[in-house]
Amino acid sequence: MTETCSFAAPHDAPEAFLKALAHHAIAAAKPNFGSVDLPVRPKGRVIVVGAGKAAASMAASFEAHWRVPVEGLVITRYGHATPTKYIEVVEAAHPIPDEAGVAASARLLEIVKGAGPQDLVVVLMSGGASSLLSLPCAGISLAHKQDICHQLLRSGADITEINTVRCNLSSLKAGRLAAATSAPIVTYIISDVAGDDLRTIGSGPTLPAVASPEQSFEVLRRYGIDISEEIRGAILANEAPEIAAGQTVLMGSGRTVLDAATGFSKASGLSVLDLGDAVVGEAREVGRAISGVAAAIAARNHPVRPPAIILSGGETSVTVRGDGRGGRNAEFLLGLASNLRGAANIWSVAVDTDGIDGMEDNAGAVVTPGIVQNASIAEMEDALARNDAYGFFERIGGLLFTGPTLTNVNDFRATLVLAD
Repeated sequence: MTETCSFAAPHDAPEAFLKALAHHAIAAAKPNFGSVDLPVRPKGRVIVVGAGKAAASMAASFEAHWRVPVEGLVITRYGHATPTKYIEVVEAAHPIPDEAGVAASARLLEIVKGAGPQDLVVVLMSGGASSLLSLPCAGISLAHKQDICHQLLRSGADITEINTVRCNLSSLKAGRLAAATSAPIVTYIISDVAGDDLRTIGSGPTLPAVASPEQSFEVLRRYGIDISEEIRGAILANEAPEIAAGQTVLMGSGRTVLDAATGFSKASGLSVLDLGDAVVGEAREVGRAISGVAAAIAARNHPVRPPAIILSGGETSVTVRGDGRGGRNAEFLLGLASNLRGAANIWSVAVDTDGIDGMEDNAGAVVTPGIVQNASIAEMEDALARNDAYGFFERIGGLLFTGPTLTNVNDFRATLVLAD
């Protein structure tokens, strides 16, 4: 994917079409406060806080549409900042938290504590906030959080399971931020969670808890992650507050991206098979499953007739067993390619909508018939065994680079099937 993508017809330039489709779909999920209702202006101050990969761009859009001075602080991933006039933007590490994130989270909490009943706290939440709001609860150190998060990310746990543990290690999540102030709160959310349960986005700092300490212990047991009695005791002592659900506004989600992609594809003359925004599972296995659907469309005109496109969103997971490089989207595509067995009329793209696939520098990758035909099955299976999808696509071609997109609504996947 390039920074600027022009329209390309799917039959004439399939790879260029897929890149343009991804560009169009992601653009639809950019923060835009001109498309939602703004809060009623309070008698006191307007204090804006937030976290996530889209936090800085959400803050900039809020400033542009609010049009009067505000104050506050948002935390975003390194490289995802954008200029703002009044709201301070701090960058920190994701997905493993760092000292910068802890310090910024502590400052954010103090800002919210200082708000009173005459003020209004506007909270901006987007995907990545669970990592970036990293102030640990009493009895938990940053090193403890880093170690647990590292093990969870390599274990194959899905994002809901990971966030179940994160929220019970936190001083801010699961309603704890809202409980810290007497000011009214309005929360604006860009969802990266399948199903858009707003309580789970950023682990719900302004909404009632959805995960108990016992549930976090069960996740840790499931993936063989041991914790000390000291950590167990700190989690049990970190009780989530009883709070009422405040006002929330959903600004965008994986559904936003799929709807934009559907319109773009239909306008290009394609049949659309939309699998929804909650496709999860082991990345390579999801890729293999979708390759089977694509093959059925190509061979039997079922469940839709070619030319067709298969769309899906959601967040897959990767169980890391090798020492290679690659995020879940590259691994999804490698699994798909390994199962196509020389198909000449199937192309696919998969990207993380934030522009960063896992912890690499690419957004995702693209699979073409040339890649499928030029790489041996043994080469693909070896790369999968080593979790080296990035290395595979780097060698044979297909990595896509966008840089940070300043939004995050999870993954976007599109598989194009043309008629013979």
